[in-house]
Amino acid sequence: MAQEMVQGREEAREFDDPIDDAPGFEETESRVAIWGHPLHAMTVAFPVALTFCAFGADALYWWSGQERWAWAGLWASGTAFLFGLGAGATGTMELLMVPGIRIRAAAWTHFAIAVMLLSLLGLNWGWRLTGYEAAVLPWGLLMSGFAVLVVSATGWHGGKLVFDYRLGTSKGS
Repeated sequence: MAQEMVQGREEAREFDDPIDDAPGFEETESRVAIWGHPLHAMTVAFPVALTFCAFGADALYWWSGQERWAWAGLWASGTAFLFGLGAGATGTMELLMVPGIRIRAAAWTHFAIAVMLLSLLGLNWGWRLTGYEAAVLPWGLLMSGFAVLVVSATGWHGGKLVFDYRLGTSKGS
């Protein structure tokens, strides 16, 4: 019986995740913060909301044909990209500076999806700069719609990292 317990423990050790034992694995608190408030968490709301606004403006332009919605789509896509660069910079600093975030594959997956989103937002804005009204149908609308799907995926994934794994949060003072 005692030998079976020892053998059972040895088998259990074979399946231990070596990443759980890595130095700094438990260190997940944000280092890019102002007075304990993580900057990445504070800045991601803007590009997410503006991505949805760009899609909404494109849909309203398609429905109404009014130039003001194409203009609104140009501004929403541009500011989504610019604010996304800021959110991406803070997120990248967090990823590279905090060992407990850097070691997790899920954090790198979130990073890769977010980089794809930034590329798409930049393409969408650049496309509109050539002629904002002519750029909406069909490509602007399609890019905005795809950006909504990608921002939903990366936002869900980022929320999972924060709420399930407590990555990039502040433990308070």
